[in-house]
Amino acid sequence: MRKDHRLRRLVVGEERWLWSVRHRHDERTPCREVLSLRRDGTRAALRIVFRAGPGRWVPDGLLHSGAVMDERCRVLNLHEPGTVRRLLDEARSRGRLPTAPGETELDGWPLFDAIVEDGRN
Repeated sequence: MRKDHRLRRLVVGEERWLWSVRHRHDERTPCREVLSLRRDGTRAALRIVFRAGPGRWVPDGLLHSGAVMDERCRVLNLHEPGTVRRLLDEARSRGRLPTAPGETELDGWPLFDAIVEDGRN
């Protein structure tokens, strides 16, 4: 289990992405696992957010850090570079990569469903 939150590098063709995974929660929102990606050399960030909810689980004592799971027991590990790459590719195919400075938040569960349904998990 990763304890540090340092940025990791992912190379996709000519692009370099910096990424990290964090667990977030507060009194107003349920637990969530956040995969943050930023294209190296830009200030545009993509936050892929997995919120806990009915039939959707994130680490809260049951799962390990970085794990997200649905009611069919399908699991993705957000600490795995291959998983990050597949999520990035899926966001790109949907035209959801940020182009301007600032943060773009994206619900991770539709991406999760596309990846595991496609058999790429």
